[in-house]
Amino acid sequence: MQAYLTFNGNAAEALAFYAKCLDGKVIFSMTFAESPMADQTPDSHKNKIMHATLEARGHQLMASDLPPNFPFDGYKGFSLSVQAKSVDEGKQLFEALGAGGQVTMPYGETFWAKGFGMLVDKFGVAWMVNAEH
Repeated sequence: MQAYLTFNGNAAEALAFYAKCLDGKVIFSMTFAESPMADQTPDSHKNKIMHATLEARGHQLMASDLPPNFPFDGYKGFSLSVQAKSVDEGKQLFEALGAGGQVTMPYGETFWAKGFGMLVDKFGVAWMVNAEH
């Protein structure tokens, strides 16, 4: 399974941020203007992302911007989880993803992990960073 995030017009910015934080790369990106639906797309959405894929840490995250006239209701009921190889790497990931966002549980030791923390990033996406060893 893969997560697919839908953004409110800032998918390209979010994916670039995630690529930097997670040492990943956007391996595919298509705007509405580049799609077969270009002639059906209002000018306001031509440069928005119709579909993109980010590859990082051996996984893929897919994303797009909402099509025209679709309301954005935010993100509810899930978190993206990233596993760190060490406590120090986990702290770095946590700080990078949390830049401009909100910490909901500070990164630190728990009964199940040497390092764990929760945050909502600057795009409104919830993340959990875990370092078990």
